[in-house]
Amino acid sequence: MSAVLQAPHVQIRPMRKGDLEAVFANEQAAYTHPWTMGILRDCLRVGYQCLVALVEGQMAGHAVLSVVVGEAHLLNLCVAPGKQGQGIGRRLLLRAIRLAREQGADTVFLEVRTSNRAARGLYESEGFCEIGQRRGYYPHDEHEREDAVVYAKPLL
Repeated sequence: MSAVLQAPHVQIRPMRKGDLEAVFANEQAAYTHPWTMGILRDCLRVGYQCLVALVEGQMAGHAVLSVVVGEAHLLNLCVAPGKQGQGIGRRLLLRAIRLAREQGADTVFLEVRTSNRAARGLYESEGFCEIGQRRGYYPHDEHEREDAVVYAKPLL
């Protein structure tokens, strides 16, 4: 007999001010160099498209998208460590792409750490193509930095 694993029910909705503590906790759990509470708060304040993913009412991930003059930039996509590998990141990504289209963007851009193979696989599986690198873009440890791979996905 084989077990059938079901994907969790994921609710994706706009981020609210009241979500910031849980979003910040996810940032801290998922990243060695998380965004600050101030950055997260500013993203909401300036009107970026900020999304949260909830599983059974619990914060499971978030995404931040900026759309300006026909271009979208996925600034952050984060899934809580205990929720990774369940399709939550893909759901957030697809919703962000849909929002970008709805706001008239013709391309979505993003950067990802060179070492983040799982994220790179996700982006490539959704049609993002590598268009370049940014040397020393991400903090790595106390004295070094890590390159970013730049991806783009045309929406036309």
